[in-house]
Amino acid sequence: MTEYDPPPPRSRGQRKQDVLDRLRQDEDAWVGTASPDGVPTLVPLSFLWEDDTGTLVMATRRTNPTAVNVTPDGQIRVTVGHTRDVVLVEGGARLVEAADLPTVTRDAFAAKLRGWSPRGPRYVFLRITPHTVRAWREENELADRDLMLSGTWLT
Repeated sequence: MTEYDPPPPRSRGQRKQDVLDRLRQDEDAWVGTASPDGVPTLVPLSFLWEDDTGTLVMATRRTNPTAVNVTPDGQIRVTVGHTRDVVLVEGGARLVEAADLPTVTRDAFAAKLRGWSPRGPRYVFLRITPHTVRAWREENELADRDLMLSGTWLT
């Protein structure tokens, strides 16, 4: 058996660019929340990354545990990518009614998701403001995985 030789670690600047590319291009993420009594929920949700606001936008039914767990504001964890190219976002989520979401954001969300546009009282949007962003591909990037702390990019 041969030993695995991973590619060299990326610079922080390259990892930040890779993270932003993934946030702009990927459609789905795993979203983790917890109820006030600590019951975890993990669900896949589609998302839009807004460069101008630096936030993620997602939609779910207002009665789903994810929305209930962040009512009115709450902590959320979002993971994009696969196990050999992880982007982990921790932040604050707030509920936004569809009518209160800017039209340009609703249109961009629908365009990215090939026309799916959650409307009506059953749905609510989540606007997620990242506080921490970490990214790594292999063990050799773990020590320097922090790209954002306290809402500020470290590059």
